Amino acid sequence: MMLIVVTLALLTSVSVGAAGIGLLEVWRSVFAPDDSVNSLIVQTLRLPRALVAVLVGSSLGVAAALLQSVTRNPLASPGILGVNAGAALGILIGAVFLPNLPGALLVLLAFAGGLGAALLTYSVTAAVGITPVRLALSGVAVAALLGALASGIQILFEERARGALFSLSGSLAGRTWQHVELAAPWVIVCLLLALASSQLVNLVALGDDVARGLGVNVGLVRLWLAGIAVLMASAATSVAGPIGFLGLMSPHLARGIVGADNRLVIPMSALIGSSILLLADVGARVVDAPGETPVGILITAIGAPFFVYLARKIGRER
Repeated sequence: MMLIVVTLALLTSVSVGAAGIGLLEVWRSVFAPDDSVNSLIVQTLRLPRALVAVLVGSSLGVAAALLQSVTRNPLASPGILGVNAGAALGILIGAVFLPNLPGALLVLLAFAGGLGAALLTYSVTAAVGITPVRLALSGVAVAALLGALASGIQILFEERARGALFSLSGSLAGRTWQHVELAAPWVIVCLLLALASSQLVNLVALGDDVARGLGVNVGLVRLWLAGIAVLMASAATSVAGPIGFLGLMSPHLARGIVGADNRLVIPMSALIGSSILLLADVGARVVDAPGETPVGILITAIGAPFFVYLARKIGRER
């Protein structure tokens, strides 16, 4: 069912824009392109943009599903834990100080920034005692700190930083096949690794003592799964910029549909994340047509109340 939803959302995303293109024409332009204007628009502008949305949405959804299970924290997500902000800072540093760095290595630089942010968030929380709400608040503080550092770099190195602003806009506008080629290998490999590790995610989610009793090296598995999650989020940030709250919502919606088994939650989170981002991108083009609203703003408008609801729910349960 969700595959159908994703397919329809993808076709809608390719169809809607300044020049409306019917779904049948979209289908022909994708699978039997010709020299018509509509086919050119679909092939060069809208299809790569939609595929970037699929890659980014699935990455953030799966990354959050892994983080929530590994930390047993329903508020965990790349945006909340500061991973997106760290990855964005890494990309900005690369653009300013390493302008000739190949795109593939730029993702690794984003990964280093995201991993550093996650470790900083965890260290700050561990100093005062780890709880879901404290971890989330520490992540918000770390993200704010890294955002301030990024703003400082942009001010001090305005000319050099200008080239990175497009990539860090929290938008899908103007994304091309180059962005698809940059993110796709990382996302696909990490998604396959996440699916292959889904049973380990289930075991770790049961608790440290139970997992150890079943022969799991909890520390090593957590490091492995967290590494996959951070790399996926970093790849997404490298092509679309930081998009908050999407990862937070997707796994919760997935669990509401398929239950708690991560063998189902992980692929469902990917599908839901893709669908939400595709439809939000359609809304970004419609809400202020013919202009565009950054899709990150629409996602935040939906996700922020969801975050408050979860935080209040956790607070009442405690």
